[in-house]
Amino acid sequence: MTGPDGRVANGRFLVEDTPLAGLKRVQRFPLEDTRGALERLYCSSLFAACGVGAAIAQINRTRTYTAGTVRGLHFQHPPHAEVKFVQCLRGAVFDVAVDLRANSPTFLQWHAEVLSRDNQIGLLIPEGFAHGLQTLGDDTELLYLHTAPYTPAAEDGIDALDARLGIDWPLPVVERSDRDRALPGVRPDFTGLTP
Repeated sequence: MTGPDGRVANGRFLVEDTPLAGLKRVQRFPLEDTRGALERLYCSSLFAACGVGAAIAQINRTRTYTAGTVRGLHFQHPPHAEVKFVQCLRGAVFDVAVDLRANSPTFLQWHAEVLSRDNQIGLLIPEGFAHGLQTLGDDTELLYLHTAPYTPAAEDGIDALDARLGIDWPLPVVERSDRDRALPGVRPDFTGLTP
């Protein structure tokens, strides 16, 4: 159900807009009792109400061992662009989405949310965004739902430490993959992704 403030809820989720159009903060509400908890991690009708019409094509889980590790910023070029729904299963991360959409009023702006097992917040990232994160503790696990399969020929990324983006990572960066360290910064002639 969509309320007058634009929030979408169905009893197990509350979806709210962020300052970047299309990027959504998703609050999960597990059912808990003395036995434990039941958690809904995905609901197709809720995401359809948020404008996500594509089915989930791939589900991935990551585990990162060390606090301060940065992953990203990753995206896939159209026509293999994807919507991602990112949730934290263990630990906590500073999760970042960067708007790369051509002609967007928030082009090259970023928004971050702390996602943790405790706060039950996820991030619904639309097509045209790059995604990255920094772990806030050791032994962190994330669950990713993707609307397009991983396509190596469409894969790309931007240096997460690019000064042009100015992402304010909360911890000193202690580790990045060789692949992520080799990602270029935003080129001066980059005008954005088009569908």
